[in-house]
Amino acid sequence: MKKWTLHSAVLLCALLFLTATLAMAQETKKTIKKVPMKQTSAASGEEMYISYCAACHGTSGKGDGPAASEFKTPPTNLTIICPKSQCGKFPDGYIAQAIETGAQNAKAHGSKDMPVWGPLFRSLNRTSSTKSAEVTLRINNLSDYIESLQVK
Repeated sequence: MKKWTLHSAVLLCALLFLTATLAMAQETKKTIKKVPMKQTSAASGEEMYISYCAACHGTSGKGDGPAASEFKTPPTNLTIICPKSQCGKFPDGYIAQAIETGAQNAKAHGSKDMPVWGPLFRSLNRTSSTKSAEVTLRINNLSDYIESLQVK
């Protein structure tokens, strides 16, 4: 009888511990708030980066933004795409393509978590053309800003 009571007490404690752990896990889970895209200056790569990229990639570009911990695949560290000490030329064409249409072989780009920016930039565009000079300017300036984040 004593053995049965002890077994029941241990089971009850384990169940209470599990319930408390699950409750705490639910409380600490962050929620990524999705907000409408705000208009920024097409001339400022830094302004666009802070507005559109820093939440995930971090203000320094290291993939450590406030929302980064919520993804299964961490955001890319944008500071080591092409370290200046190891690279002849920054792959600006590749980066521009990744921004506009999504990176090749990157599961994050284009998912519900990582938007493909080309269509979003076109939605901010004041003209009706499919790919205007303003969209191109946005992509080029954002790529230039990402290049400025590279480690030396």
